[in-house]
Amino acid sequence: MQDFDLLVVGGGPGGYVAAIRAAQRGLSVGLVEKEKTGGVCLNWGCIPTKAMLRSAEVYETVLHAADFGVHADNVTLDYDAVSRRKDGIVKNLTDGVAGLLKANGVTVIDGHARFTGPTTVDVYRNGESELGEGGPRYAASPVGSEPVEQVRATDVVVATGSVPVRLPLPGADLPGVITSDGAFGLTEVPKRIAVVGGSAVGAEWASLFASLGSEVTIVEMMPNLVPAEDAEVGKELGKTFRKSGIRVLTDSTVSKIESTGGDSDAALRVTVDGGKSQELDVDVVLVGVGRKPNTGSLDLSATGVATDERGFVRVDDRLRTNVEHVYAIGDVTGEVLLAHVASHQGITAAEVIAGSEHARIDYGAVPAATFTHPEIASVGLTESGATELGHEVVTAKFPFAALGRSKTTGDDKGFMKIVAGKRHGEVLGVHVIGPSASDLITEGALAITLEATLDELAETVHAHPTLGEVGMETAMSALGLPVHTAPPRKR
Repeated sequence: MQDFDLLVVGGGPGGYVAAIRAAQRGLSVGLVEKEKTGGVCLNWGCIPTKAMLRSAEVYETVLHAADFGVHADNVTLDYDAVSRRKDGIVKNLTDGVAGLLKANGVTVIDGHARFTGPTTVDVYRNGESELGEGGPRYAASPVGSEPVEQVRATDVVVATGSVPVRLPLPGADLPGVITSDGAFGLTEVPKRIAVVGGSAVGAEWASLFASLGSEVTIVEMMPNLVPAEDAEVGKELGKTFRKSGIRVLTDSTVSKIESTGGDSDAALRVTVDGGKSQELDVDVVLVGVGRKPNTGSLDLSATGVATDERGFVRVDDRLRTNVEHVYAIGDVTGEVLLAHVASHQGITAAEVIAGSEHARIDYGAVPAATFTHPEIASVGLTESGATELGHEVVTAKFPFAALGRSKTTGDDKGFMKIVAGKRHGEVLGVHVIGPSASDLITEGALAITLEATLDELAETVHAHPTLGEVGMETAMSALGLPVHTAPPRKR
């Protein structure tokens, strides 16, 4: 039996951060991880997709190099090299996390964790490595096998993350139907691909494969793509996708998938029901419709923690469950399924466990980013969300096409939109679709955190020529004093 002050189950961006911070606070810490540290984010999500998206961006840029006065001949794509580059980046970062854990004195235990009580865990050797979606994944150890470790701790943090949801529709289990994890297992760019789900995950993969030359159809049941974003952003993404050759089917659902193995040109036929029923012949169907908690092999019932109707673990703003000494962080809580939120939850939980009376998590100013082309990022309230909460709002948009820096880079699609209170001008939400949106959104997050107003944004000197000027320009427009766009029409 190994004893620790804290045991963290799961080594993703929430778990490993919690373990490191707790160790820095003087606790003895163990961490159980069945695969590689870094979790979905470093191994199957954030990092590998962004590495591949960067390759796609470079490829597309070179194809259009003549627009910049540069001529390149015989441009080709080496998809194996794209995958190798991605794998190298992932290994570098996961090795780095392992090094940080070791340097901070965290004991890493390899294997599957199964709870035997609220703060006791049996650790089982991984089952055989099998080629699952995206690459080698470890199966749970067979029922009846003996644990290789028994662990007891004063406090436990559940940080096991989430896994992709599979649609319960006919044909969802056919070869060629994959989730976002399975996309990493593709050995070549699909000639034709249907992406089911137009939220962040589906939109990113649609953007990636379109840039690499696939014929892409994206199917979304809501009226706009990225339905969690401001409606104007979703409409703009749909318009941009269509211009780039992506077939966008909104207000639509997939009713069935069939194999057409006898057809030399198509492997799968997808039936889409929208305004009218239609069939798509494709090579691959990628389902990106959401995620569910990864708790299937934990024997979580042994802890007594409460879960909601979807299986997510319920926590308060100090990441405490209903069971004393048991905490949960990251996707498994269902709060905000983003890696940076998991990390902040991890820090908060570690501080609480170490004795902090003040540590709490606040979800009011959490930025989100979607790495499509163009990028999308947002923080705070959408226009409709602010109105529904009773705010009287003023909004303004400023187009990247009016920024000198955007013109020089050749990427001037999209806009920034600010939602602010009408009476005091307090910033309630910032929404960006355009170049470097994921970097620009930090100003919006800081503005909301510091309760900044439109006047304060407009009066802050921004460097020129930069993309960052869009924040100042949008604030000026919201005040009715735009400099670099036409003034609003008087009614």
